[in-house]
Amino acid sequence: MADPRIIDITLDQESIIWRSADVEQERRIAIFDLLEENFFKPVREHEDGYAGPYKVRLSVQEGRLVIEIDRQDGTPLEAVILGLGRFRRSIKDYFAICDSYFQAIRQATAQQIETVDMARRAIHNEAAETLIERLDGKIEVDFDTARRLFTLICVLHIKQ
Repeated sequence: MADPRIIDITLDQESIIWRSADVEQERRIAIFDLLEENFFKPVREHEDGYAGPYKVRLSVQEGRLVIEIDRQDGTPLEAVILGLGRFRRSIKDYFAICDSYFQAIRQATAQQIETVDMARRAIHNEAAETLIERLDGKIEVDFDTARRLFTLICVLHIKQ
């Protein structure tokens, strides 16, 4: 029986050099929300018909996103590798707007926070659409899953 969802997700800790408390909170929320509800269906069929659930590891290797997909018992199924060139601008813009958002939360008016949050959501939504396009033919995901995966991709890019 098919169960196209992620039941466990980890990030390659060697890809991550540093995280602020705000970023760590975003990571925790993204993982929690992702595991609560997601749609994740690798397109490639496996000989034994395995169709989920999946354990996933995300890493960045040589400038590429590597999505390692395992069976529920941890045995490897496949790895999907995506070039990150189309995400660089979104990642940069997302970091910039998140910095503004976290600063606004601490000192801005409710209207200013709402304005920055709307801009943050717009960038996040656009990046999720790009991720869905880049995964086409490899992995099917719904919009909310793509949004949460993009958040985790951003966490992997923190190098400061």
